[in-house]
This record gives sequence, C-alpha cells and structure tokens, in this order.
Amino acid sequence: MPFINVKDKQIELDEKGFLVNMDDWDEDVAKALLKHHNGPEPDPETLEILRFIHNYYKKFSAFPIMKEVCKKVDQPKQCVQEHFLDPALAWKAAGLPKPDTMYTESHDDAHRIYKIVTAQ
Repeated sequence: MPFINVKDKQIELDEKGFLVNMDDWDEDVAKALLKHHNGPEPDPETLEILRFIHNYYKKFSAFPIMKEVCKKVDQPKQCVQEHFLDPALAWKAAGLPKPDTMYTESHDDAHRIYKIVTAQ
C-alpha cells in the first residue's frame, strides 16, 4: 500500500489513494493528500470545506450534500466545484473512506460520488 509522509509520520493510503485510517486526518494530511493527487494548493476556504466534510462524515457516516456544504461554511453556492473540480478529490482530501465501504444509496451526492470513484 502507498504512504504519504506528513510531519515525519507515514500515513497509509489504499490502492486508490484513500486514507486507510480516517483518524489520521488533519489539515496537514489534507494538504499532503491534495498534493499527492495533484489537487489545488489549499487556501483557508478550501480547508474550511474539507474540515466541514470530514466532521460531517464522522458525525453522520455520510457525505454531505454538496450545495449544503457551501451554505454551512458561508461560502458561495458552488464553492465545492470552485475548489475541487473532481468531487472524488474532495472526498479523498477530507480523509473519508473509500465509498464502496459504506451504504450510500440514500444520499444522492454520495451515491453519485460512489459511481465516479469506483469507475476510476
């Protein structure tokens, strides 16, 4: 399995680049994940989005509805799309598990992301 190095610590990823242990996630790991996946350089708004997505998933075991993320973090309506062209990248950078490890059918956005990620 691949690893990323964050502050002298090796963080394990699965074969598709998802964190193996969601508890390894913090903002430094998010930055390293974005770099690892050739994503954008995160600004404070990007990190705020990732923090919200991560915390929402920890609380509800589901990916939040994309348009609601922007509303909850007081950013423009399309903030997720502006910061992450690929929703799967937001999922990975927020430290969430690979979508096929959970039930997502009841959440339209999560189900759509599941299809995108598992097709890669």
